[in-house]
Amino acid sequence: MSLSITPIFFAEANAFVGAHHRHHKPVVAHVFSIAVSDEKGVRGVAMVGRPVSRHLDDGWTLEVNRLCMDGTANACSMLYGAAWRVAKAMGYRRMITYTMPEDGGHSLRASGWRLVGLRGGGGWNRKSRPRIDVPELNGQKCLWEAA
Repeated sequence: MSLSITPIFFAEANAFVGAHHRHHKPVVAHVFSIAVSDEKGVRGVAMVGRPVSRHLDDGWTLEVNRLCMDGTANACSMLYGAAWRVAKAMGYRRMITYTMPEDGGHSLRASGWRLVGLRGGGGWNRKSRPRIDVPELNGQKCLWEAA
């Protein structure tokens, strides 16, 4: 089976995330999405958008907001690498993503990304901005940057 990067529409990428992502829901918007596919169909998707953190939303930075796959080997590293190539071709200067510390980051390292450090630690819920927290997502995240 030979994997290749393929285009994918927003709705199809979101449906894949809804079916396969272990702890996140589909996104509400994106700048672009890409897929990794083989002769059996889509094996993984990357959904790239503006940074969630308003402090990082400088007009030159994009964030991989969702990346998931069905277990196919090398799919994640292919998607991370391709997402950065697409963003650079569009004129962006920086790309980031966040992972849970227990994820390890092997796919990110394999595609040339570097660990910036740990960030955050809390949930999204605030008195002034009520949100439904997902307990397993609370805690620090690893911030990665495409190199």
